[in-house]
Amino acid sequence: MSETAERKPILDVVGIQKLLPHRPPFLLVDRVVEFEPNRRVVALKGVTMNEPFFQGHFPAQPVMPGVLILEALAQAAALLATMSMKPEEVNDKITYLMGIDGARFRRPVVPGDRLELEVEVTKHKGAVWKQRGVARVDGQVVAEAEFMAMLADREQ
Repeated sequence: MSETAERKPILDVVGIQKLLPHRPPFLLVDRVVEFEPNRRVVALKGVTMNEPFFQGHFPAQPVMPGVLILEALAQAAALLATMSMKPEEVNDKITYLMGIDGARFRRPVVPGDRLELEVEVTKHKGAVWKQRGVARVDGQVVAEAEFMAMLADREQ
């Protein structure tokens, strides 16, 4: 188990829902445990047997879909961008995913696992963010990818 699993959250699920438009069952980040503005974030997702996707993927041998691991990383990336903004700007912006490159999956994620989602900024210019994300379980890399996203004005 990594050190971050024992740290007090910087942001819990209630705070996350103030920053992201996602809601259960599609909210895939439970807490933020590390944050460096414009540089890096570490977030956590507890994977339970109650996740709705396990009903069909796969009932006899449940495995978290790889695309949802990438979505969890993308949500952590959106949190990094949003948390790096001025507080008065947060409600006016939304993060849209523009691309995913180099996605790799290393091992299955199953009920009982705790995903550690680490995202680092590789480039940031204006509204566009490029970030690299790595998902780990018990210190082992389970997935990784590079993300490009844009902060846009929310439609009121």
